[in-house]
Amino acid sequence: MTDPARNGPADDQAEHEVPATGDIGRRVAARRKYLGLSRRELALRTASAPGYIEYVETQPGAHGMGFMVRLAHALETTVDDLTGTAVDLPPGVGRAAYRPELVELGEEECWNLVGTHGVGRVVVSNERGPAVFPVNYVCVEGEIAYRTAPDSGPADADGHETAFEVDHIDDAFSRGWSVLLVGRAHAVTEQSAVRRLDEAHSSTTAWAGGSRDRWIVITPDRVTGRRIVVHGL
Repeated sequence: MTDPARNGPADDQAEHEVPATGDIGRRVAARRKYLGLSRRELALRTASAPGYIEYVETQPGAHGMGFMVRLAHALETTVDDLTGTAVDLPPGVGRAAYRPELVELGEEECWNLVGTHGVGRVVVSNERGPAVFPVNYVCVEGEIAYRTAPDSGPADADGHETAFEVDHIDDAFSRGWSVLLVGRAHAVTEQSAVRRLDEAHSSTTAWAGGSRDRWIVITPDRVTGRRIVVHGL
């Protein structure tokens, strides 16, 4: 059967993109833009025509599984994430791949994976015992920083050795990676340091909303990571 992704209309011009519509189209467009890809670049990754990428983002319709798998792989995500069927499911419910390999990551690669910002998990312990909280974070000069409310759980990390974890799970290919950073956390109150963090945080906002004016910075003295590699993919 002919793959329609290889027979799309002519190339689009990125500066005149038609806005995305529909659930799948918006998810594809949002993920593509997050990765900094144009429709042309995504088309190259999926071996399809740029016009077909525009069609996927702007027109409702069904797409072949072969194309959807290529699209998810190109966008470094999963088919379930693109279609929304796994929104309320925990990652990792699929089966393990055939003969996977667990690889230790070097510190430089760990920082590259963590990137400049994202969502991670901070581990804290207080009078109620240990707890794990997801937070929006930024990386600033070899440190992890997140903004929270003074009376919230993540604020309890202040003054303690803290673990911070970031990961990515690819259910479609049964692979993924995780990075663990461990170090002492402290609250930042000096105004020039707060301004520096506010500027770094301008690229992302806290998903939970609300007033979050307490900066917590973790200075890691141990950075480790692991990746599940599936050869041939």
